[in-house]
Amino acid sequence: MPQDMLRPLLNERVVRMEEVKTGTLYLVATPIGNLEDITYRALKTLKEVDLIAAEDTRHSLKLLNHFEIKKPLISYFEHNKTKRGEEIIKHLLEGKNIALITDAGTPGISDPGEDLVRLAIENNINVTVIPGCTASVTALVLSGLPIRRFAFEGFLPHDKNERKKYLELLIDEGRTMVFYISPHNCLDVLKEMKEILGDRKGALCRELTKKYEEVIRGTLSEIIESLKSGNRMKGEMVLVIEGAPKKDDCEKEDWLSVSLDEHMNFYLSQGYDKKEAMKLVAKDRGITKREVYAQYMRKT
Repeated sequence: MPQDMLRPLLNERVVRMEEVKTGTLYLVATPIGNLEDITYRALKTLKEVDLIAAEDTRHSLKLLNHFEIKKPLISYFEHNKTKRGEEIIKHLLEGKNIALITDAGTPGISDPGEDLVRLAIENNINVTVIPGCTASVTALVLSGLPIRRFAFEGFLPHDKNERKKYLELLIDEGRTMVFYISPHNCLDVLKEMKEILGDRKGALCRELTKKYEEVIRGTLSEIIESLKSGNRMKGEMVLVIEGAPKKDDCEKEDWLSVSLDEHMNFYLSQGYDKKEAMKLVAKDRGITKREVYAQYMRKT
């Protein structure tokens, strides 16, 4: 076939391929407690999609029934995410629009929703988020702790030894940290945190947005004692704790508690010469080498 006759056919094929559109995966945030926190856009989306994938269909059915939403509902959770994820992608490639919801909050945060998002992106499927409630941010704002910089850590490992190793990695984390805590091991986790991270300030948030919403603020020791004195171990909790103090500030404070002579002798005993020792002392104490030299030489 001549090249000039082939070109129109190729162009037509390109146009037809561009006309083939996949469905859209909607990540729809749902209330974390108070049903009035649902957004108009979330309701509109749930009513218009072809299919809703939920972490727990029984739980989500209560939400959908409350707002009189009648749509096909399938489960998508940690233990069926591989097989069900492939099914959902197949539906999306066929052009169906699907909403993913979790039991509470925004899908993809500490749940298998992130796997589905990655799978959809790999298959060139459009993904969008219908924003709304997120327990981590709600607790963070309520905590009263510095939130200019923070680290979301989600759920800690179930195994005690793995959990200990994980917490040890966070000893020097300077940002405020946010954890999801299960009621069955809440006290154990708090005690481990106190032992490994120190008795830091924190805020334990429970029953967020509900009638009996509560924020227990104080040191980890104070939070532990508060939990021991009452029946508060119900529902998922969010723990916010302060980050590690600046290491430089701690070291400076420690060094300032000893004399400059003792400070210099420490480095000299480690094999440093006077010049290098003075340089290190100046850095530790936040002063100039000239000041160290003047003070040290005046006494020797």
